[in-house]
Amino acid sequence: MNRLIGKLFKKLIGSGADKPEKNEANLKPASDKTTASDRSGAKKHPRERSGQQQNSRGNRNSRDQRPGQKTEQQTPAVQRDHSAKPPRHSAAPRPKKALKVDHGPWDIAQFDVEEVEGKSRFHDFDLELPIMRAIADLGFKYCSPIQAQSLPYALQGKDVVGKAQTGTGKTAAFLTAIIDDLLKNPITEKRYAGEARALIIAPTRELVIQIAEDAKGLCKYTDLKIHTLVGGMDYVKQQRHLHDDLVDILVATPGRLLDFCGNKDVYLDQLEILVIDEADRMLDMGFIPQVRQIVRQTPKREDRQTLFFSATFTDEVRTLVEQWTYKPVTIDIEPESVANERVDQHVYLVSTEEKYTLLYNLIQQEHAESMIVFANRRDECRDLQEKLERHGIKAGLLSGEIAQNKRVSTLDAFKSGEIKVLVATDVAGRGIHISGISHVVNFTLPEEPEDYVHRIGRTGRAGKNGTSISFACEDDAQLLEPIGTLLGKPIKCEQPPEYLMLAPPESLPAPARARNNDRHSNRSVGNRPGGNRSRRPRH
Repeated sequence: MNRLIGKLFKKLIGSGADKPEKNEANLKPASDKTTASDRSGAKKHPRERSGQQQNSRGNRNSRDQRPGQKTEQQTPAVQRDHSAKPPRHSAAPRPKKALKVDHGPWDIAQFDVEEVEGKSRFHDFDLELPIMRAIADLGFKYCSPIQAQSLPYALQGKDVVGKAQTGTGKTAAFLTAIIDDLLKNPITEKRYAGEARALIIAPTRELVIQIAEDAKGLCKYTDLKIHTLVGGMDYVKQQRHLHDDLVDILVATPGRLLDFCGNKDVYLDQLEILVIDEADRMLDMGFIPQVRQIVRQTPKREDRQTLFFSATFTDEVRTLVEQWTYKPVTIDIEPESVANERVDQHVYLVSTEEKYTLLYNLIQQEHAESMIVFANRRDECRDLQEKLERHGIKAGLLSGEIAQNKRVSTLDAFKSGEIKVLVATDVAGRGIHISGISHVVNFTLPEEPEDYVHRIGRTGRAGKNGTSISFACEDDAQLLEPIGTLLGKPIKCEQPPEYLMLAPPESLPAPARARNNDRHSNRSVGNRPGGNRSRRPRH
């Protein structure tokens, strides 16, 4: 007790008279700010740091010191005592080095790629060694057009707006830029759970999972932490992952991300890089209001790097570019042809009643190794999948009414060959990036011509050939003309061969059961605004 009283007496004696009056005047405003913060209650997250700590996180777009930052670093007395208000979920400081695990010696000389005129190598961009090693493992040698044109600007911290179709390598382009930036600029101060450094927003759960898998491949030799947030998965499990590990790269769908932001499990005001992927698709799916709420929680566009990708650029998409990017560099990759030339396209004229017969016989063909069947409506997909199962065909279902864990397991089974046929809607099928799919069938023609291109783009990937077969009946034959206009050539229709119109065997009777009640369980809602703080202007 005497010792405590003595310490208190010493603090009271040394609390003022021994410091110059000038310093007292300088510290007074900061001291008042701290007091006001203390009065606001313990619920405030400790990421609201002192000026020194904020500035060290807020200079990602220019590596120079912010004016006045040096002065703030010389006044440690104004720093807040974090022990007074411990974080709900604090995490240990990040190590300064990017490499966490010793994967053995490796030298760039082990990854020899010959220079070819007109082609860009990943060697040409001064990427960090861990990324180059991962690229070597993945077998990438030369950049695709979107990679070759966007990386020089993205690696400089500039905003990039890219127009490129699915399958052109844009995912690897923005992931490479993100990972290289995070490795070159490690955070040495203490970080907190839920503070994302880079955020990638994508429209579908499947696409989010695919992007995260690609990111893990490129981060193989680093300690960067990748997290995914998607609806239909266990919220508590995703929350636990956020609390257990720091967040370097966060990949999320808009609705589920808003849920986590609203519950104070994710904070975006420290964000350094924002990626908006397939913006046109998010516009079509009605996600833009949610994305607007998310963007408002990030730093100002001048204070973050934004990478914006879209397959098409309508007036609405251009408006989003103007609102969300800062002096962007626009990369426009015009494909040699709208549709993949490696895909052999067929359109069969059949009646509505003949469609299933034609599909059944197509599946029986020896060359039909794996097949995705697209339909426009959920109920149509569900009925089709059930009918195939009754005929003894292993078929998976991928639509918005299926729980996310079931969708993941279905995709895994399809990749492994356990199931041969995957029945999907456009929304669910958008994020399917699986090489080796031999056939795509349009059981019903898409209402939007662009969806036709995206559908048949699921086959003919990774240098392989593929086949697309579309069924045109009296109900949707009028959709062929706009598709042909988009492709730049008329679509040739033909009658199916007789062997594909043989009547299928009798199937098992349909079971008498109620429809699944989880049809609407995957909806995510949220409308929680977030704060951001002032940062230094970009140059």
